[in-house]
Amino acid sequence: MAGIETERTPRRTADLLGHADAEKRLLDAWRSGRLPHGWLFTGPPGIGKATLAYRFARFVLSAPPKDAGPSLFGDVPSAPASLHVAPEHPVFRRVAAGGHPDLMTLERTENPNTGKMRTEIVVEQVRAANDFLHLTPAEAGWRVLIVDTADDMNTNAANALLKTLEEPSDRALLLLVSNAPGRLPATVRSRCCRLDLRPLSDDVMATLIARFMPGMKPDEAQVLARLAEGSIGRAVALDAEGGIGIYAAIVEIADQLPNLDLPAVHAFADKVGRAGTERLFETAFELMQWWLARVVRAGAGAMTPDYTAQRLLKLASLDRWVEVWEKIGRLAAQTDGVNLDRKQVALNAFFALEQAARSK
Repeated sequence: MAGIETERTPRRTADLLGHADAEKRLLDAWRSGRLPHGWLFTGPPGIGKATLAYRFARFVLSAPPKDAGPSLFGDVPSAPASLHVAPEHPVFRRVAAGGHPDLMTLERTENPNTGKMRTEIVVEQVRAANDFLHLTPAEAGWRVLIVDTADDMNTNAANALLKTLEEPSDRALLLLVSNAPGRLPATVRSRCCRLDLRPLSDDVMATLIARFMPGMKPDEAQVLARLAEGSIGRAVALDAEGGIGIYAAIVEIADQLPNLDLPAVHAFADKVGRAGTERLFETAFELMQWWLARVVRAGAGAMTPDYTAQRLLKLASLDRWVEVWEKIGRLAAQTDGVNLDRKQVALNAFFALEQAARSK
């Protein structure tokens, strides 16, 4: 199961779909006896990177030493054929409960001075992790650190982790999860063995959507899979926020351009702009930008245009739609920064669409 933030988080997820090649590479590195100390798992959010990190951590923490000889009964441990660790295994249970002494997770935490979640991983956290990695393993042959996500480290934190990557302890394993590796210092990236994970295939997405949302109609599941673009985490988040309905409303309004259906626009703005719906507002703008990006890509010949894209590209030039896409992105970014009225921001986004559609 891909790693997603539901009641079954990555540390509690036993199976992994869609990343057999990545798993094989990790298993081959383990079998070689020359396992790199640092790994960088990259790819879009919600595709299973953190799940793979915990899966590999459990495997390492439960695997017998590579040089283990025969047991008292004369049998020699066989070479592992998979990273799978059964949920009933003691290591699995302790990792799931966050209580394994040889595993540490580095992630954003609450600031004790403000009581709010930090926006980044700070250097004090990394220093504590470095101390942890230099201790002798308590039970397993390794001490494992998972950084989820490494993108959240500020500059000082990244530099502190770099020291351990450059001079790791003999039995230290660092697993860095990254949605945007370009944000990491080149020195950190260069000290890690990079493992790029791809978006999940249509078949895997269909399987996971059916598993997590068993009551969803087939046509809705197909729309959700298209909106999520290979990320089961994004699919779950969109479903929780009513993403299918939001997307349908955006397209329905766009299909009336160059004339806006003002009652429909105001109803949409009221829905996503009222107090207490911040996440709904974010989802709406994410979907609007995603939809406009597809119009732009279609106009550039990067994909086949659908009906709505064909209409919009006839109403205005590609450059004009690129400008609108950029403007809507700026509006979304500025909303929280300068405390803009969300309803008015939503209205302005649709007015920008109308203005572009009338530009010819």
